[in-house]
Amino acid sequence: MRFAPRALHPIAWWLWALALGAAALRTTNPFLLGLLMASAWIVVAARRPHAPWARSFGSFVRLGIAVIVVRLAIQILFGVRLPGRELFALPSVELPDWAAGVTLGGPVTAEALAAAFVEGLQLAVLLACVGAANSLASPYRLLRSMPAVLYELGVAVTVALSFAPQATVSAQRVREARRLRGRPSSGIGGLRGMAVPVLEIALERSLELAASMDSRGYGRRPTSTDGHGAGRRRVAQAATLVGALAATIGVYGVLDGAAPGGIGFPLLGIGVVLLVASFAFASARSPRTRYRPDPWRTPEWIAVGCGVAALAALVIASNVGVDGLHPTFNPLEMPAVPLLPALAILVAAAPAVVTPAVPVGGSQ
Repeated sequence: MRFAPRALHPIAWWLWALALGAAALRTTNPFLLGLLMASAWIVVAARRPHAPWARSFGSFVRLGIAVIVVRLAIQILFGVRLPGRELFALPSVELPDWAAGVTLGGPVTAEALAAAFVEGLQLAVLLACVGAANSLASPYRLLRSMPAVLYELGVAVTVALSFAPQATVSAQRVREARRLRGRPSSGIGGLRGMAVPVLEIALERSLELAASMDSRGYGRRPTSTDGHGAGRRRVAQAATLVGALAATIGVYGVLDGAAPGGIGFPLLGIGVVLLVASFAFASARSPRTRYRPDPWRTPEWIAVGCGVAALAALVIASNVGVDGLHPTFNPLEMPAVPLLPALAILVAAAPAVVTPAVPVGGSQ
């Protein structure tokens, strides 16, 4: 199946990435987490558009590596001293009774480092999934696709969604300017000189974008001619709030295996129905038109389905008790790789092939 080159709908990429991130929360197997990271990497390499903001994936990966290093350092200095094969020992300090469970120094075992590494790797995969969504989905097209019921949050959403892409563009420009001036642009010295300018420029540009949207009437609604407009709007907002709470609790019930049974999928379904109904109601009453609206066609469904397939496979495998999803590290041994969840995770990389190619020269 071949499709003409075009940019995929930005919400489809975010749903795909969020499904991969949710799948990462269902396992602590380092091999499965590595497959999730590799799937995100493959799709970004194949479908990333030619735009400066699309280079943010590498920044999120480097941030994930820093998270792993920090997690290992915390384990070495303050972590729980698990029994096992001792690698080295640090000078220890006796702590008062009110600090029970916290240690300062002491023996460091391979089992404790392995458990800390997996915890850091899980968070690094989550960051990589968010970075993949930022690299694949244009923040400007994502804002255009926002449902009408969320227009009032447009300024805050603009700042939040455009900050990471703007920070990536600003970092490239500041690095190039420092290189031309003969100043360090890499390492600790370069990071110390670039951090404040990059954050300041990214936040300033995000606020400028939000201000320009506000000055053009973004989020404004026409005056209702009947007396029921305000009441209907409040009903739609209440349905959005209740749907968001139900969906949040439902997602917790689906992702957390220790949650009470029977609350996950029902609440998630109720929340999704309420959100879709409120979005459809608000959008039907909105007279706004869009220039070049983003279509939602078969490739979008395929991309979302590939991410949901990986999440569903891990949820089902966890519920039926498939071995290898949560390996133990005491005693330390090579964890087994469950075959079916691994194959389902590989399906998440299919959008690199089955979705339309990026238009040549199009920054989107």
